[in-house]
Amino acid sequence: MKCRSLRVMKSMDDDLKSITEKTIKFRDERNWAQYHDPKNLSQALGIEAAELQEIFLWKTAEESRNLSAKDIARASEEIADIFIYLTYLCKEFKIDLFDATLKKIEKNAVKYPIEKSGGVPV
Repeated sequence: MKCRSLRVMKSMDDDLKSITEKTIKFRDERNWAQYHDPKNLSQALGIEAAELQEIFLWKTAEESRNLSAKDIARASEEIADIFIYLTYLCKEFKIDLFDATLKKIEKNAVKYPIEKSGGVPV
């Protein structure tokens, strides 16, 4: 089972690298890197996150789980924008997003063990 998990993770890592390369190529072909300093990228990330939040503004928890097809399409685009800006920031600081995420999950597992989480594993 562990071997299969490693293959799946490797495939996901390859997919992430591929989409990151496409994103960077798209940016570089348009000479946009000149505008992509960390300050502007982090601000753009915040703006895109706010645009995602706007979709849920004034909705109840239940309504937020049952979005219209139009709102799901809008959310999909905002999530993609967030991901794109994250790839630019990772490129700037030479951060491997896949590896950083795995390390953060491990760190959170130690910080928030299941026994002390107050929740019941599903």
